[in-house]
Amino acid sequence: MNNSKNANLNKLSSFLLKKECVIAIYLLLAIVAGYKQYHHHSYNNYLIFKYVYWHTVDLQNLYNNYPEYRDSNHYGPLFSIFIAPFALLPDGLGALLWNVTNVLILLWGIYSLPISLNKRTIIAWICAHEALTALFSFQFNIALTGLILLSFSYLIKKKEIQSAFFIAIGTLVKLYGIVGLAFFFFTKNKLKFIIGCFIAFVVLFALPMVISSPAFVIQSYSDWYHSLAHKNDLNASLTSFQDISLMGIVRRATGNINIPNAPFLLVGLVLFGLPYLRIKQYKHLGFRLMLLASTLIFTVIFSSGSESPTYIIAFAGIAIWFMVQQNPKKGWIIALFVFAFILTSLSPTDIFPRSVKEFIRLYSLKALPCVIIWLTIVYQMMKEDFESYLIADK
Repeated sequence: MNNSKNANLNKLSSFLLKKECVIAIYLLLAIVAGYKQYHHHSYNNYLIFKYVYWHTVDLQNLYNNYPEYRDSNHYGPLFSIFIAPFALLPDGLGALLWNVTNVLILLWGIYSLPISLNKRTIIAWICAHEALTALFSFQFNIALTGLILLSFSYLIKKKEIQSAFFIAIGTLVKLYGIVGLAFFFFTKNKLKFIIGCFIAFVVLFALPMVISSPAFVIQSYSDWYHSLAHKNDLNASLTSFQDISLMGIVRRATGNINIPNAPFLLVGLVLFGLPYLRIKQYKHLGFRLMLLASTLIFTVIFSSGSESPTYIIAFAGIAIWFMVQQNPKKGWIIALFVFAFILTSLSPTDIFPRSVKEFIRLYSLKALPCVIIWLTIVYQMMKEDFESYLIADK
């Protein structure tokens, strides 16, 4: 009987670790989330995205409020090219395919990582629930996570030009992509990478001019800057759905909305940069992957614009951090991961009573496990010798 049960468990485990199974589940999540939100008329984010294309074509300000949707756009002019194929379709079909495209880019990023196939698959499973949270909002953050992963992987694989284009796309659409430059020191072909970045940024900066005009695109980048500056001022709130960050935790715990971001960012950048002093560790894949995890989490916990669907970026970092740890994993590593999965990933769900969910939101506690794990990553990167980390690339 036990042998039969073990055989069935092994079959199930083998099935769940198949790449095809993961892709099918992600596509199903994308379609179900998109269908549900569209038929409940809860796809305002998609409408914002769609009209970036149409407003670019019509040479209308990309950052005004328009009657077609509530809220305003905060993505760069390049987004008009990215969203164009979907904007030309009926809303229902466009919204579904938008979600599908986002998860495919995320999976492309995850499966590009230079680690064993099983580890990549487990990372995908760990990220699945957080991806679903973002899918319900039609969030570009899903694809952006994939772009950051791709910028890392292609740089590691000595494909500097491709890496540069992934960085440029992420940056010119939603600024966060600039963090891909954190991997600069992992390439031996630094000049090639710099030239690649220059070409990528120039080409992609100008690309929206194809459907508009040079003057409009240049003005739009200026408008984008002012839009983000205004949004940043509004993010610092004691009750909003944004500012789920380290600064947000402190502001909301103290009740002081006037606590500035700058001191946190300064300390955060210093801590983030400390591991770069360990030059001899650069050659070890474990160290590189830990920096990738640190970068993904840092991007979110030090941004006042972070909201719940943004955490697909940070949770990818947590998944990578967890899979990099040596086996057997220490008890406190497992406990910290479980803490993050429960409080960060599951807190918006009905597993928690409404009052508890509201308490977690009001005090930005979704960010807390990510902050603790990020500090742990910094400590590990400063303390450990990654030569002993065995991470298969097969």
